[in-house]
Amino acid sequence: MATSSSSSWTHKQNKKFEDALALYHEDTPERWQKVARAVGGKTAEEVKCHYDILVQDLMHIESGKVPLPNYKPAVSNGDHEQRLMKNLKLQ
Repeated sequence: MATSSSSSWTHKQNKKFEDALALYHEDTPERWQKVARAVGGKTAEEVKCHYDILVQDLMHIESGKVPLPNYKPAVSNGDHEQRLMKNLKLQ
């Protein structure tokens, strides 16, 4: 079992984790070791556990068990915000 310091994830580590998942697909040999190296400071077991938690979270969201947050309307930044919102797709 991971200690609390090794089980906490920084924003930077989460971003590296996401990038590594996109790079190393399910059929990649030694996938979790490669993802762990890409993240840094995590073991293959820790990144696999982090992935499993992510999958569970997504399953709960998709099944409707977790309500979508009620976001406040954003302050308009002109055309830039309109372009960003046009690309946002909720299912």
